[in-house]
Parts: sequence; structure tokens; C-alpha cells
Amino acid sequence: MNVLVIAAHPDDEILGCGGTMARHAHDGNNVHVMILAEGATSRAQQRDREQWREKLATLSSAADKANKIVGASSLEMYDFPDNRMDSCDLLDVVKVVEQGIEKYQPEIIYTHHRGDVNVDHQIIQQAVTTAVRPMPGSIVKTVLFFEVASSTEWQMPGAAPVFQPNWYVDISETLNQKLAALEAYNTEMRSWPHARSIKALEHLAHWRGANIGCDAAEAFILGKHIR
Repeated sequence: MNVLVIAAHPDDEILGCGGTMARHAHDGNNVHVMILAEGATSRAQQRDREQWREKLATLSSAADKANKIVGASSLEMYDFPDNRMDSCDLLDVVKVVEQGIEKYQPEIIYTHHRGDVNVDHQIIQQAVTTAVRPMPGSIVKTVLFFEVASSTEWQMPGAAPVFQPNWYVDISETLNQKLAALEAYNTEMRSWPHARSIKALEHLAHWRGANIGCDAAEAFILGKHIR
């Protein structure tokens, strides 16, 4: 089975579903990853890729290492502007997603939740939803939206849809791979008690596990599922 993870920034894919990716790989599935935005450049007043060339190279190397740890079959990184994807034509994002679906022929897609505070997450969720609209012969059977610590829970109440998971994956056997992959993204991780710390992500995994009676889990909202 082919699985496609579509994320905004380097580290979002591991934060959102790294343990699930590792479980898919362990089960013999092909896990393909598309990271659409570049990361880092929003930290400057003006977008300047040359100024951030070294940082972008470091992120690319970290992404490659992290995705190998969880067993991803392929990784493609694009250069949409970091935290500025609302300045892009939505159709351009949709086209990239559609090309990925055509290339990888996934039965399952994992991507962002619409209610995240990060605008790039919102744009990508909208683009994926558009790209997987019901069409005769579509290969995509399941779409799942993941949570990203330090974005999903930072949204203000009433400002956007709340993340209320109704689909869980037991990652008790792959949590250590997820945490190791997050360690590979050491420049993006923060110190406890920040929500994007290794300790916080480990706590979240155990809490999601407790939601369903297992040691560790990742939680999702089901977008669609066709049997």
C-alpha cells in the first residue's frame, strides 16, 4: 500500500504522524513524504532565501535523516514561502498536491488540521481537501488530519474548528523511532516545558495512548474513508 504524508514545514510530518509513518513502514507500506514550505525564512523581516541558505541546507539534511529513521520510502521538499503561503495562489498549491497524488498513487493521505494557528497548515489542508475531491477512479480511500504540537493547541477557542480526534493509531512499538526522528530535528525542537519539546511530545503520545487504552498513540480526525 502507498501512503502519502503532506506537510507544511520540515518537522511537521514527524510531529504529526512520525510514529504512524514508522508503523506503516514496519508493515511493508511505502511511505512517501511531501514537505511544501521551506521553513526558517519567516524569522527574518523579509524573505531572503540566500540569507537563510545554510539554515535551509541544515533543515534539508535533518529532514532526510528524520524520515529515514521512520522508514519513509521517499522525501520531496518544495520551496513555498515559510509562513507566507497565504500569499500564494491556492491553485498553485493544489496543483503540486495533485501531482504528488498522481505520482505516488496513495490509498491513504495524512495532512494538517484546518484549525491550526499556522497559516501554512491551513492552506495545505485546504489544498489537499480540494485535490482529493470525489472523482470517479480516485485511488485515495482515506484522508486523515493530524495535530501538530505548538500549532494545533495554540488556536484560540471559537476562532477555528477544534481538533477532536476520532481516529487513533497505536504507536507503542514505534514511539522511540518518532522521538529519535524528532532528535534529528534538534534545531527545530525546544526545551521543556515548550509544547515542541521532546518531553512534551512523549507526554502527548502517552496521553493519546491513554485515550484509547494503550501505551502510546497518535490522534487524527478522519476526513474521509472509503471501504
